[in-house]
Amino acid sequence: MASPMEQFVITPIIPLGRVGNVELAVTNSALFMVGAVVFIVGGLLLATRKRAIVPSRAQSIAEVLHEFVADTLKNTTGQEGLKFFPFVFSLFLFVLTLNLFGMIPGFFTVTSQIVVTFALAALVIVTVIAYGTVTHGMHFLRLFAPSGVPIWLLPIIVVIEIISFLARPISLSLRLFANMLGGHIALKIFGGFVVSLGAAGFGYALLAPLPLVMAVALTAFELFVATLQAYVFTVLTCIYLNDALHPGH
Repeated sequence: MASPMEQFVITPIIPLGRVGNVELAVTNSALFMVGAVVFIVGGLLLATRKRAIVPSRAQSIAEVLHEFVADTLKNTTGQEGLKFFPFVFSLFLFVLTLNLFGMIPGFFTVTSQIVVTFALAALVIVTVIAYGTVTHGMHFLRLFAPSGVPIWLLPIIVVIEIISFLARPISLSLRLFANMLGGHIALKIFGGFVVSLGAAGFGYALLAPLPLVMAVALTAFELFVATLQAYVFTVLTCIYLNDALHPGH
């Protein structure tokens, strides 16, 4: 049975040359990220090209996605947070599309790469820091000093708040990465069991339906997890953006 980790190997597809000892190339990961962007932009343009009062099925899906993200952002950050809607909507669709692409046999799961999920999480945190600093100046530091805390306890609380803030991109990236990586490894293992038992002889082949049933169940669960993780990533992004909008506790 092939190693379940082979599906996560990044391979160069189009060589672009070398810069010193670094080889530049368009990899399978980059190709699927570009494909996801093309799919999202093309799908939204196609779905909204008519903008009918009575929407088509595709337009209805686009409107539902729009309202879902807008309501999530509004409920978390208030009306003021809607200025971040293009950013949050793009992140949600990008993560969701990459997660679902990874469920297609033969496709590459980009969100199983920690460097990709960390880059997305870092983008969120940098946006929070940049907007909070530009908008509130030094008052943004109130995020690390909750109101009502006794003076003698404040240094400890500030240290805890700073560590918690710095841990956000780590937890945000690890959550998405670990869920996609673990689920696909489990699917690969149970799928390999089906093939191995089927090829081992009649007696073992009788046991093949057991891992097959588990593989089907895991596939359904992974589809749920792929959607859920995109939602969780979006909700946490909204919560962090709320700190940039309202740094006071």
